[in-house]
Amino acid sequence: MGRRGRVLPTGVLTLMPFVYILRCADGSLYTGIAKDVGRRLAEHAAGRASRYTRARLPVALAWHRRVRTWRRALKEESRIKRLPRAAKLEIVEAIPRPRPSETPPARRGRG
Repeated sequence: MGRRGRVLPTGVLTLMPFVYILRCADGSLYTGIAKDVGRRLAEHAAGRASRYTRARLPVALAWHRRVRTWRRALKEESRIKRLPRAAKLEIVEAIPRPRPSETPPARRGRG
């Protein structure tokens, strides 16, 4: 299982940051950022990541998105936190759309 990141000129691998939303046991949503979502989710599940989620265990990863820089992750986290609950639920429940590079080629032939 490889990790996605970029290599700095010094040769150090840095992980790409993620913005994530957790669904807590009481139905509330928690938004955060991390460079390793799996590790961060484990920290939340163990009650070591935040006071908010520790009081609302268990938590489940409801949505996540990779962003290019930590700065963008902070901005996106802030934007999502300002949204009303209904808008956050729309994000969580949205069907992911493939990016143009992920779109399968058009079928040719019988039609």
